[in-house]
Amino acid sequence: MSYSLRDIEKWNEKIEKKAIEYGLDFYDQEFEFVNFNEMIGYEAYVGMPSKYPHWSYGKSYEKNKMLYSLNLTGLPYEMVINSDPCLAYLMKENTLLLQILTMAHVYGHNDFFKNNRLFTQGTNAKNTIEMFKLDADIIRSYINDPSIGYEKVERILDAAHSIRYQIGRVIGTKKLSDKELKENIIKDYENKINNRGILNYNEEIPFPNLEKVPIEPEDDVVDFIIRYGNLKDWEKTVLRIVKREAEYFIPQIETKIMNEGWASYSHYNILKQLGLPEGLHFEFLKRHNDVIAPLVGGLNPYYVGFKIFEDVEKKYGKEKIFEIREIERDSSFLRKYLTRDLCEELNLFEYNKRTFDIVIEEIADEEGWKKIRDSLSDSCGMGGIPYIRVSDMNLKDYTLTLEHVFDGRELELSYAKETLKYVQELWGRKVQLITQGKDKKELILTCNVNKEVNIS
Repeated sequence: MSYSLRDIEKWNEKIEKKAIEYGLDFYDQEFEFVNFNEMIGYEAYVGMPSKYPHWSYGKSYEKNKMLYSLNLTGLPYEMVINSDPCLAYLMKENTLLLQILTMAHVYGHNDFFKNNRLFTQGTNAKNTIEMFKLDADIIRSYINDPSIGYEKVERILDAAHSIRYQIGRVIGTKKLSDKELKENIIKDYENKINNRGILNYNEEIPFPNLEKVPIEPEDDVVDFIIRYGNLKDWEKTVLRIVKREAEYFIPQIETKIMNEGWASYSHYNILKQLGLPEGLHFEFLKRHNDVIAPLVGGLNPYYVGFKIFEDVEKKYGKEKIFEIREIERDSSFLRKYLTRDLCEELNLFEYNKRTFDIVIEEIADEEGWKKIRDSLSDSCGMGGIPYIRVSDMNLKDYTLTLEHVFDGRELELSYAKETLKYVQELWGRKVQLITQGKDKKELILTCNVNKEVNIS
């Protein structure tokens, strides 16, 4: 069915009205039409109209274009940016019904961006577009500077990208200064001394070492390197840019299942109230089922999120799902609301790869469903990224010691070795990483100034 821009505008007016009636609260919404080549480009550049240049984006573009041309993957129906006003891209090649469905889907995302606490506390939607444009302009100015140039900028970006998510993970909390940390440590020491008899301390309580750097293990590896590393000012600025943009994306990483589930549940309920003509209604049912179809051997976040929101509303009412979309993240969402019945309906199971075999370890039976739920909760969002922190900086030779907070999942050592080389590139001196192996025995990876990595 052919359609005009005016048709889209009329349907958007209807959708926006129904979205408000449904209870969504969103930023002003802007849509931009793009062709499939432009969509591939925006997908490679994470949807931003302006982004600093780096070879990884070109690689992503070529990969997506090749997969699309071979029918090995499809393109997203839309892309939405967490900004105020909210910007979304629509594919020109979509049918009229797809445009209607995706616009309703976008309003669901828009509402989620505006109301979920991870976004309200962790991002500034008002300045998003300007922030990415400013970052791009700064990086390009360094590339065009004859004293710096593309190769030096690329070297820092390569290293920064390898650890971009090794930053503070707790959104909305104020980081204590060294002075505040020292004051807290002294108060804790004094409390132990004063309560020695009550707490039955028999051994001597040593005065804490307040000269240690960092005083306590520090989550934000990138920020630590900026503060203590031997970097030039422009190099520190590049690191700050990469860190700032990573912080922008963490709420999206932490709420992928909820966000897509909420947008899918929203478009489903909005379109049911639109009074679609019969031909469009049949296509709506098919397209919607395509969006939330389960994946063979994988997890479709649209499907899982949709089914959980649907289940919660049936049990607790509409007010409850709006409360959930405001306060939860994927890990808590799954742990609280993924029930045994849903595990069985979604046909969830846990498997493990052993040599050339795939072994089913848990199924959704009386006990297994809890392990499946907990495993999903622990590994979703930032839980899927190894948790590395700074434990020590030697004040004599400035060796940087990192520790992997071991949660039962081992590091992929080949990947860890290459990443450690990038950390050394930024730090400029010896770096070591402490982790655990298969037998839970401590492993120490050491990277010297020659980029040689040894394991002991």
